[in-house]
Amino acid sequence: SNNTNSIARVVTDDLKISPLLLIDEVLEKSHTDRAEISVIALGIGPGSYTGIRSAIAVAQGWQLAKSVNLSPISSAEVLAATARTQGQRGETHLIIDAQRHEHYHTTWNLTETEQTETKPLSIIGVVEAFELESFGPDQPGMRYCKPLHPCAVQLAKLAAKRNSDVPGFTIEPIYLRQTEFVKAPPPRKL
Repeated sequence: SNNTNSIARVVTDDLKISPLLLIDEVLEKSHTDRAEISVIALGIGPGSYTGIRSAIAVAQGWQLAKSVNLSPISSAEVLAATARTQGQRGETHLIIDAQRHEHYHTTWNLTETEQTETKPLSIIGVVEAFELESFGPDQPGMRYCKPLHPCAVQLAKLAAKRNSDVPGFTIEPIYLRQTEFVKAPPPRKL
C-alpha cells in the first residue's frame, strides 16, 4: 500500500493456502519486486494463535533474509484508527471477543487527526463486557460505534506513518486467549 491507497488486494476463503503464495500474488498484481519491500506492517493481535504465529514467523524470516523493517501494530489500534476515520470522536471503548467467555477491553481517545490509547488492553469477563456494551450509547462520555474488524489497509496506513524498525525476535504477539499447553500423559497400557 502507498501512503493513502491500496495498490493491490487478494481475497481468499482458502484457509490452507500458503501466505507466501498470497504475498507473491499481491506483489505481482501491484507490479512490485520483493527487493522493493522496505517495511512490513505486522498485525500482532489480539487474534488467533495460528494466524498470528504464522504472520510473525513469515515477517521474521523476511527480516532476517532481506533486512526489512518490521512495524508491529495491535488489532486494537487498527480498530481505533478505523473508528476514528469513520467519524468516531472522544473516549471510545473497544471490546474484542477473546473466546471462552472472555473479552479484551481497551479505551482510546479519538480526535480528528489521531487515536491515543488511554486504557491498555486487558481481559474482562463476559458480564463486564455485556455491561459496557449495554450502557455504552446512553452513558455520558461513552460513544458507541458499529462492530468493526481489523483492516489490512488501515494497518498499512498506520505503519506508513511510523519510522519503525523493530527486531523480529522482540515482537510479542497478543493472542485471543493465552495458550495453556499441558503435556499429554503417557499412553495407558491395556
